[in-house]
Amino acid sequence: MKLYSWNVNGIRAVIKKGAFQSFIAEHQPDVLCLQETKAKQGQAEIDLPDYQEYWNSAERPGYSGVAIFSKIKPLSIINGFTDSIAEKYDLAGDSYGDPNKEGRVISAEFEKFWIVTVYTPNAKGDLSRIELRHKKWDPAFLEHILELEKTKPVAFSGDLNVAHTELDLANPKANVGKHGFTVEERSGFDNFLKNGFVDTYRSEYPEKSDAYTWWTHWANSRARNVGWRIDYWLASKTLSSAIKNPQIHPDVMGSDHCPISVEVDL
Repeated sequence: MKLYSWNVNGIRAVIKKGAFQSFIAEHQPDVLCLQETKAKQGQAEIDLPDYQEYWNSAERPGYSGVAIFSKIKPLSIINGFTDSIAEKYDLAGDSYGDPNKEGRVISAEFEKFWIVTVYTPNAKGDLSRIELRHKKWDPAFLEHILELEKTKPVAFSGDLNVAHTELDLANPKANVGKHGFTVEERSGFDNFLKNGFVDTYRSEYPEKSDAYTWWTHWANSRARNVGWRIDYWLASKTLSSAIKNPQIHPDVMGSDHCPISVEVDL
């Protein structure tokens, strides 16, 4: 199975550019996880007869949103968190709104494992959402995937809005303490590893730098490869041995992020 993840930063825009169609034609993912769709199902002109479509869109129009397109019909789909997790971490208590209503998580159950896609809330440039991120969202998402893992191994992907280590961004010293590279956000990622999840790309390429998945629009950053690795595939340790060929695809244009992929050999 070829698993892909891509923050498209507006699926209608990527389709209008023709980038989405050419990506599908060339790469033919078996499962495609999308973040920041900024649309509800039916609002984008998608003609993919080979795929089942599952959307979790934000209540607010044109904002956030995730989707999973799959050639293999999942056994079940869960949108967002369970009510018990949302209530436990008081996710509705953020001044920006309820992140559980922002279309940020889909979990798809397959025969041998779960695939989860996530669009993690941005801490914001003024760090006004760092408390939500650190004390509520990150622990809630971790609990969610650990609950799923009780039934089957989990592979989760998406825009986690954090560069985990200094290898994961072009200018680490200048960005220490800024959103995307705070102690709080990086510790949230550490907790995935402490709970047995494997960063599939870093596991394969432990010392590789200059491997980024997002670039700002400013200062010709993408052409100069001044970027951040903030999009990931992580997997349960029991599944990680079956995951091969983790890749970043910076040649795929259309968004400020590029797709990432892994292959699962079951």
